[in-house]
Amino acid sequence: MRIRQPASPEPQGLEFTHGVDDLTALMRGRTTCVLSGAGLSTESGIPDYRGAGRQGPVRTPINYQQFVGDAAMRQRYWARSTVGWLNMDARQPNAGHRAVARLERAGLVAGVVTQNVDGLHQAAGSQMVVELHGSLAQAVCLRCGRPERRDSLQVRLEGLNPDLSQAEVKLLPDGDADLPDALVAGFRVPDCLYCGGMLKADVVFFGENVPRPRAARAFELVRGADVLLVLGSSLAVRSGYRFVVAAKEAGKSVAIVNQGPTRGDADADVRVEGRLGEVLTQLARELTG
Repeated sequence: MRIRQPASPEPQGLEFTHGVDDLTALMRGRTTCVLSGAGLSTESGIPDYRGAGRQGPVRTPINYQQFVGDAAMRQRYWARSTVGWLNMDARQPNAGHRAVARLERAGLVAGVVTQNVDGLHQAAGSQMVVELHGSLAQAVCLRCGRPERRDSLQVRLEGLNPDLSQAEVKLLPDGDADLPDALVAGFRVPDCLYCGGMLKADVVFFGENVPRPRAARAFELVRGADVLLVLGSSLAVRSGYRFVVAAKEAGKSVAIVNQGPTRGDADADVRVEGRLGEVLTQLARELTG
């Protein structure tokens, strides 16, 4: 399979007055909750939706009603996901993920609320992680509710669709990939191993809500910290920005590290523009010695 990896976007050079020293001073001696977005994983080779340098309209992912109500849309989703998962599963944590885990081990980060579905925080060693939008490492049956590990499902997907091994694809965010229509049209979708029901990636699609217990755990982490540190998120989606709003209403400090503008810039006590791997590595070094 030939995979065309998108080029990494170049920083836009936006001017902000804060640097790593300001961020270090804000966090020193205080507990921090991290809210991470897709921009933290771009240095691991995973494309994002709205990162600096991205051109053209923002791609609209499949929504829940399309997935459950349209067999052709469901077929398209799984065909593209079969190829896209190969890229996601091969990605490794980058310096930013490792720095967050180092801060957690030092007792400076109380937990991570991530909008990402790639599992890279856990792979880097972070222990207290709330995956707000779920994880691509698992699928779930919409009839019986039983889960299936994605590596097991991937074997079945590839076995039913051997022609995908010859596809040339463009990788997209969240384990998606751009496939020729001919490969999508002939794609065979497996059913649940237990009841024959419809399988869905165990992630929150557009049109779905984050499960209440999961959202409650995320808000609990934010409430228990002194600082909310936003990493690599444009905060364009309400499910992420609401944590900034909650932190500010509770009188907590908010810091943002990102490449490119975010919806929360006006709310930030400290706003650092820069590559996350570099900024977070320096931050962890300054705070942990």
